[in-house]
Amino acid sequence: LKPAQGQIVFQNERIEGLAPHLIVRKGLLQSPEGRGIFANLTVLENLEIGTYCRNDSRAEKARDMENVFSLFPRIKERLKQVAGTLSGGEQQMLAVSRSLMGKPKLLLLDEPSLGLAPQIVETIFSIIKKINSQGVTILLVEQNAHQALKIAHRGYVVETGQIVLQGLGSELLSDSRVREAYLGG
Repeated sequence: LKPAQGQIVFQNERIEGLAPHLIVRKGLLQSPEGRGIFANLTVLENLEIGTYCRNDSRAEKARDMENVFSLFPRIKERLKQVAGTLSGGEQQMLAVSRSLMGKPKLLLLDEPSLGLAPQIVETIFSIIKKINSQGVTILLVEQNAHQALKIAHRGYVVETGQIVLQGLGSELLSDSRVREAYLGG
């Protein structure tokens, strides 16, 4: 999609109108809302698709796959399974894993906890924090404001397309306006 106005800049370079595969090669990857896995392919095939735009060696791709397995051991157990037969939580893990296989500099996560059981939500947020600690910048769009602000360095509260509050995640978590409107008082 082309923006109606303005510019999209990533690493000091305008990217609006750039072909998606060129954006991916620059290190901007997304794990979309609703997971967006290839349901009829295996888990392994989904992960391999994540490396499509990479030009590095098989050995480097294998190292990155091992990193994915260290973050999501369940994915390794399911490599030969058809992705559409995974549980919702496993599909979310696969969607994030596939994005990680593209070697993101900036990882866009759109509603990673949507529709997941509370225990899986805790796991997903813990892993998001680990991914960030490995040097990947993350832009997280999330309805679960409490979980998101607990791990966010910086947060923005958006209402009808406008930023109405911004600050450190910890500041927003304790802000009375945020607590009242988004965290149940």
